[in-house]
Amino acid sequence: MYGAPATTRKILTELGDTWAIVGLSSNQQRAAYGVADVLRRFGKRIVPVHPKAETVHGEKGYPSLDAIPFDVDVVDVFLNSELAGPVADEAVTIGAKAVWFQLGVIDEAAYERTRAAGLDMVMDRCPAIELRSLR
Repeated sequence: MYGAPATTRKILTELGDTWAIVGLSSNQQRAAYGVADVLRRFGKRIVPVHPKAETVHGEKGYPSLDAIPFDVDVVDVFLNSELAGPVADEAVTIGAKAVWFQLGVIDEAAYERTRAAGLDMVMDRCPAIELRSLR
């Protein structure tokens, strides 16, 4: 339900190439760092979103979604499930086209709100894994 193949494919191939990655820092040991690198190799522009607003993979970071001064297509969330819902709401507010909750990140109420607002959404999936399976 949360990662319907058609929705997953649509987000990865049709909705745009600017991905705000919430929770992305310069810590190379974190999963977000590796996933961001895979997204970059597949032609996506990554935008780090982290309170430290660090530059990651050569891309300027921002402390929050609303601080990003350009349009974002997809908001990819690397936070605990308890923190992810408000980020999905922010994604709606900034006009993103889709929200992606990483493996283990599940918030059914946020899913319903986000879908009701007209955004595509995937939960409990990894875009790096899904991109590789599209080939």
